[in-house]
Amino acid sequence: MYTTLISVTQLQALLSSAQPCMVFDCSFELMEPSAGDQQYQQLHIVGAVRADLGRHLSAAKTASDAASGGRHPLPSRERFAAWLRSIGFDNGMQAVVYDRQGCNYCGRLWWMLKWAGHEAVAVLDGGLQAWQTGGGASRSGVESDTTAQSSGSGFALTTPKAVLSTTDTVAKNLGRPLQNLIDARGAPRFRGEVEPLDPVAGHIPGALNRAFGLNFDADGKFKPATQLKAEFETLLAGRDPATVVHHCGSGVSAVPNIIAMEVAGLGRTSLYAGSWSEWCSDPARPMAQG
Repeated sequence: MYTTLISVTQLQALLSSAQPCMVFDCSFELMEPSAGDQQYQQLHIVGAVRADLGRHLSAAKTASDAASGGRHPLPSRERFAAWLRSIGFDNGMQAVVYDRQGCNYCGRLWWMLKWAGHEAVAVLDGGLQAWQTGGGASRSGVESDTTAQSSGSGFALTTPKAVLSTTDTVAKNLGRPLQNLIDARGAPRFRGEVEPLDPVAGHIPGALNRAFGLNFDADGKFKPATQLKAEFETLLAGRDPATVVHHCGSGVSAVPNIIAMEVAGLGRTSLYAGSWSEWCSDPARPMAQG
């Protein structure tokens, strides 16, 4: 079972084995939402299922059963499970997720599967670029059949294996040692110098800043575990890793920090999925700049 990262070589071996597996292409472009579908049709791993941030991994902003607020609200666990069943995914499968945007979007599906109780999900380290470099089989167009490996038993929700923090929880624990926030946005957005997406610039008071891109080396793969551990321990400066709650602008690019901490051996930490976009929607909540 792969639960954090999977290499190109490991995925090639997995796909050649008899183990049930489903690969998901999560490519997306924030400023051009239709681009992910186009990129998938241009090239994707053979057999990969399309998982779109807007259509499959987020709820409509008007959805009464959304599990979070913000720009990309989480769908309810039940709605997410229904989508997994519709594509033939079941509890006995290994899931592998990837994108071509530096793990910016595929981590969302990694986290959501954990949240649905499914531990067997891993990120393809280095994404589609690494797959191509490693000679992995790819094709263009749309897959005609992506459910052939399904056992037919469907997907059933089980106890969550990921922790979802709400705005109320974050607000209640603000400034208390049992909660330490890490914001994955770039430093200029964190400081409030620029804000291209949300109506208010700044950050949640007391939050630490680690841009999600700092987790990767020049090849787009996660840095070695020892290096990631040293970097997070420097950032936390003695704070307990178990108290960390990750967020970003809308709960998507925060996930690479969650994965990196787990790769580093620092445990599975919490996600505030509503993130800054939900937090700043109420002017009564405290906000900081600088």
